[in-house]
Amino acid sequence: MTDQVTERRTDQINLSPIAAAKVKSLLDQETGHDDLQLRISVQPGGCSGLRYQLFFDERNLDGDVVTDFDGVHVVVDRMSVPYLNGAMIDFVDSIEKQGFTIDNPNATGSCACGDSFH
Repeated sequence: MTDQVTERRTDQINLSPIAAAKVKSLLDQETGHDDLQLRISVQPGGCSGLRYQLFFDERNLDGDVVTDFDGVHVVVDRMSVPYLNGAMIDFVDSIEKQGFTIDNPNATGSCACGDSFH
């Protein structure tokens, strides 16, 4: 759980302050790569109908949407934008789990075949 209340926007992807700090920390370790950004994309698959890919990327592709979170640039490709608007990327560090989490109101929890976005 985050200590800070983060306003969630529905017209873009959201990055919690804790996740932004973690991304910044990871980017600081990548010496000589000042142009890296956090890219997130959606691909079909997984139980809820999607899989997320998060990785550092220096490329800018046609149609990318770049959002700045306190100096951290988050890039979403144009095909993933409709699926990620309103989603919140957070970072969890507990005994049970450590890593980035994505709370996406666009995805359903259903394991049925087919499109899990409405």
